[in-house]
Amino acid sequence: MSEFGLHVTIDASGCDKRKLASYSLVYDILNKLPDRIGMTKMTLPYVAKWLDKFASGTEGMSGFVMIAESHISIHTFPDQDYVFMDIFSCRSFNTDKAIKYLVGAFGAKKFKTNILKRGLDFPPKIPQKIMLKA
Repeated sequence: MSEFGLHVTIDASGCDKRKLASYSLVYDILNKLPDRIGMTKMTLPYVAKWLDKFASGTEGMSGFVMIAESHISIHTFPDQDYVFMDIFSCRSFNTDKAIKYLVGAFGAKKFKTNILKRGLDFPPKIPQKIMLKA
């Protein structure tokens, strides 16, 4: 891998409105996904209900979990049947598995993904020479 890490973004529509408005579902996804894709959860997920300027009454959820490799976030818009999700990791992972899990969790009928290679000019790791005492 020549990049520092991958950043997967998912814009999903036609989602199940009840799932998008579910605090517990967003929390569970953020709590379980790191293990599913071989990442190391550093904190418990943080999820907040909020009413955005596009809502017509249904609270959305914004959630985040910090992983040793970076982060995973979810932002739902129940009134628009829409969710934005992203995973950024400095460790390689099965992007198809992660995308399938996230899209399926919200019952999305349509989704668009981007997989960005981040840190292409990040300084490479310099191997340390082992010094042996004579």
